[in-house]
Amino acid sequence: MTILSVSDIRLEYGTDVILQKINFSINEGDRLGIVGVNGAGKSTLLRIIAGVTEPTGGNVYIAKGKSVGMLEQNAMLESDKTLSDEMASAFPECVRLEHRLAELQEEIEKRASSKHDEAYEKMISDFTTMTEKFREIGGYEYKSRIRSMLTHFGFPESEQHKHIETLSGGERTRLALVRLLLVEPDILILDEPTNHLDTDTLYWLEDHLRSYPKTLMIVSHDRYFLDRTATKILDIENTKAELYTGNYSAFAVKKAEARKVLQKKFDLQQKEIARIEGIIQTQIHFGQEHNYITIASKKKQIEHMEKVDAPENLPGHIRLAFAEAAESGNDVLEVDELKKSFGEREILKGLSFMVKKRDHVIIMGPNGCGKSTLIKILGGFQDADSGVIEYGTGVIAGYYDQEQKTLHEDNTVLEELCSAHEKLTFTQIRTALAGFLFFAEDMDKKVSVLSGGEKARLMLCKMILSKVNLLILDEPTNHLDIASREALEDALLSFGGTIIAVSHDRYFMKKLATRIFDLSDGFFDYHGTFDEYLEFKEKRAAEAIVEKVEKIDSVGKQKYKENKKLLSEIRKAEKRMERAEEEMMTLDEERAALEEEMNTDAATNYVRLAEIADRIAEIEARTEELFLEMEEAEAFLKENKSE
Repeated sequence: MTILSVSDIRLEYGTDVILQKINFSINEGDRLGIVGVNGAGKSTLLRIIAGVTEPTGGNVYIAKGKSVGMLEQNAMLESDKTLSDEMASAFPECVRLEHRLAELQEEIEKRASSKHDEAYEKMISDFTTMTEKFREIGGYEYKSRIRSMLTHFGFPESEQHKHIETLSGGERTRLALVRLLLVEPDILILDEPTNHLDTDTLYWLEDHLRSYPKTLMIVSHDRYFLDRTATKILDIENTKAELYTGNYSAFAVKKAEARKVLQKKFDLQQKEIARIEGIIQTQIHFGQEHNYITIASKKKQIEHMEKVDAPENLPGHIRLAFAEAAESGNDVLEVDELKKSFGEREILKGLSFMVKKRDHVIIMGPNGCGKSTLIKILGGFQDADSGVIEYGTGVIAGYYDQEQKTLHEDNTVLEELCSAHEKLTFTQIRTALAGFLFFAEDMDKKVSVLSGGEKARLMLCKMILSKVNLLILDEPTNHLDIASREALEDALLSFGGTIIAVSHDRYFMKKLATRIFDLSDGFFDYHGTFDEYLEFKEKRAAEAIVEKVEKIDSVGKQKYKENKKLLSEIRKAEKRMERAEEEMMTLDEERAALEEEMNTDAATNYVRLAEIADRIAEIEARTEELFLEMEEAEAFLKENKSE
């Protein structure tokens, strides 16, 4: 069933055409990824579909009765409520019925022993109806869903009573995503949802979206994310859109192949037209009557051809090549016992490592583990509490700041580059800026008015002109579109120096990494690629289970007892989950029977009605306890089955 159809959408601002002739439709259950260069109109199209922006022309059809929910890029939740209270607002009907049922139950209990009039009977009837509706809309589960979702996004139960206004911008962006996922609209629209998410949360979100029971529309530059979530790709290019079936990798192959085929058809047709026009010129030269008959015939042949249009020029993309620098010594950077704390929280706990020439080090780990802190200290933009950092012979470092604080907001684009590279001529600087898509009309813009993507390009331009042999990069792919990310990756692969980078971009990590620093649990230094490290982690997790549960002889009697105890606890946790599920099913059946009884025989037996109301309240309380027991058992199993 078609849930969304877009017909001839057009958007113009004055003489600027943003979108034209956009036509596509998607079915219920489709997961649509939308791609295109920065400024192509991806976010604008989402806002048109969500009804936020009015198009110049065209129509958007949404199936009757279907809801649309949209998370705009970097949207931050603004609220003076606590996390749990704000998330509860995603279930307004559950909250309303819960409060009303509590009020009705209190009234029923107060009047149970008094005279039962029509008002009392109506109260009983309302209570019965509301209880059934509360069950149908998930009233007995919504609080558990909130706790679970918040925990998955890095807000443990101990923090769920914090006030939202005390959180950082990135945390409030994550909360906005959590709230929309809890609402579960029929068409879920997400604009760059992977911003501010660490790798573990990204994997969880991908799995959640893959099982999302409704329809998804996602704008993202994260190729790995699109590969795992999208079933269709809408490519917006040169104001038009083309729909492809499959994930991002399938789309990239199909698009390249289609372009190649179209170019070949165009070239062949142009060659044939040139051949025919050559014949025409020859016949004109002879100028006999029969020659004019041939000329007319050949002209008609050209006119009747179904013309093949030349492939449109690809959108402009950045051109990257790092300036050559003198080589450093083999030992590039040595760190010894590096420590950093914020208040009572120790972020970096005595880190020690040596970086060698031409290492491509990727620093990874969950949000808050100290990745950006470490990279800032290495770049000289933050002080450590203690420890030693020594750069090797001939090392010249360049730093890329994801927060873009190294840019001067009052400068123009041209001034920013001139002040950083005083020895370069205006021609050299203008040429470099053009390579990063800053043309004549852009060079006098103030840095303060640039978009995040434009600032990222300007910072990269500054960096490649510096003759450095060590690159220290903090989330370098943030704000870049896919074409720019690929250009950056190719340039870094050909860079002759050493790279230390923090990144959540798994495609970037797959391409670049030759060494991994994992800060997930302390510090782990792995020599190998990103894919090899993932395989290593999986293998290590599997081996840990075998060692704990099966490899008894090699660890002695005490270890045997510990492993036996752990295995017993794992089995007990599994049993607890099974028993909790069984008890919940039994309670559901009992509640359904009680609600049915309220509608029939007990309708006039007020004492029995009060007993039923009490029992339903007990069932609700016990159900909540069972949810907590299941969550605790699940957390225990997750921890001990993966170690």
